[in-house]
Amino acid sequence: MTTPHRRFKDGIYEQLARIGKATSSPKRVELLDLLCQAPRTVEALAELTSLSVANASQHLKVLRAARLVEAQKKGLYVEYRLADDEVCRFFVSLRGLAESRLAEVEQATRAYFEGRSGAAAVSSDDLLGKVKRGEVTVLDVRPVEEFRAGHIPRAISIPVDELKARLKELPKDREVVAYCRGPYCVMAVEAVELLRAKGFKAQRMEQGVADWSARGWRVATAREVAR
Repeated sequence: MTTPHRRFKDGIYEQLARIGKATSSPKRVELLDLLCQAPRTVEALAELTSLSVANASQHLKVLRAARLVEAQKKGLYVEYRLADDEVCRFFVSLRGLAESRLAEVEQATRAYFEGRSGAAAVSSDDLLGKVKRGEVTVLDVRPVEEFRAGHIPRAISIPVDELKARLKELPKDREVVAYCRGPYCVMAVEAVELLRAKGFKAQRMEQGVADWSARGWRVATAREVAR
């Protein structure tokens, strides 16, 4: 006979397993990563993850059932966002656990970035300290809507596809530290390669906004920039 104690335990672990089931798909993990950057419509998420709109909707439905994301109707579109900041911290922790336990993560990363001059990331506490103190020019090369949703304080927003035409906005006598969505994002790599080719002293910062926030550090918004 099942005891109340056993029923209690089974019920608790069943609920915990809902999070595991919701994140058991690579595409759903990628969707969480993208939503750590900014809220997005189903159509935008489908394009970024190479899914059909129907498939993206199904994956988002699973994440919503686990209460990891929320949806809001905006005109003709449905916009998704993370349920709260704790979900993004969960994603960062999940990524960190995979990096520490699965050699395949490091192998895949090395194979993809090998030979790219801008791929070497500097994630030392010294560099992070310089960024926090405003001793370097911090360049956010993500799409502008992601910058508006949240960015590292004092960062300059120049999307990577606009960088070549906007180089004059960056000081050449100061070190430039570029960042994008995190350690597996190639936009900052492309930015550093371009900047170095044009004579800038540039480095890629591995941490993105999600990592910054997970450390408990303040994230700025477009509202602050407008002041």
